[in-house]
Amino acid sequence: MATKGKSSWILIVFLLAGIVLGGLIGEVAANVDFLWWLGYGQTFGLTEPLVLDLKVIILTFALQFKINIASILGVAIAIFVYRKT
Repeated sequence: MATKGKSSWILIVFLLAGIVLGGLIGEVAANVDFLWWLGYGQTFGLTEPLVLDLKVIILTFALQFKINIASILGVAIAIFVYRKT
């Protein structure tokens, strides 16, 4: 993952920042008339949590992804910025 001496942790930080900021922008832009398309997306994953009851401990698993156009653009911008730095 690391190229030209760059740390892969920096790439992960850039990608997470791109996903979070893109998702936030997508949620805000969904209410604006001419930017509604940035909020268009899909949610997938476990809709109800998976529960494992061992009588001593109860484990609950759930994982859900919400991807929209703005978060995809955020990831693309994060990769571009990573390559330029």
